[in-house]
Amino acid sequence: MKRIFSITSIVFLLWASAHVSHAQAIPTATRTGSIQLGAGYSFASPDYGEKKIQGYTIYGSYDFTRHWGIEGNIHKVSVITPTDIGEDSYLLGPRYVFHISRFSRLKPYAKGQLGLGRFKTDYDKDSLRPNYSYTYKIYSVGGGVDVRTTPHINVRAFDFEYQGWPGFAANGLSPYVFTFGAAYTFH
Repeated sequence: MKRIFSITSIVFLLWASAHVSHAQAIPTATRTGSIQLGAGYSFASPDYGEKKIQGYTIYGSYDFTRHWGIEGNIHKVSVITPTDIGEDSYLLGPRYVFHISRFSRLKPYAKGQLGLGRFKTDYDKDSLRPNYSYTYKIYSVGGGVDVRTTPHINVRAFDFEYQGWPGFAANGLSPYVFTFGAAYTFH
């Protein structure tokens, strides 16, 4: 009788404390990654000339894990150029996504990228300067926030990049690029 009472007491204590132990099995059907492809409107402070330049961006990302992934951007900010100066960039690099449990729809991220930048100018009738285009190795650091609006649509609330063009002239070039857009996500 004493033995049955001891076993019953142990089983009851284990059952009563199960919620504290967080004993859950690891999910076996988790996704291995997600891909998103999107486009957006971009404007930049070109660091060469006084006026902002505008254009579009095509971007894509692949998240290997819950936090780590890779992102690529093509910024064509040479569409609206009041001073006939355009700066296009082609970048690829890692990104880290922060997951905020209280705001599960918001996905802030940070990124660092390497790539190529193309500095362009159009023909200027006043100074008779011909149009030209030069390509430079560039880098960027930045981040932003994606907002999941549906299971397959993410709105890029904002994306900010500080770009460094170290080979441009003596001091280099350091434009800022801002992007707003939307993407389709494949799970």
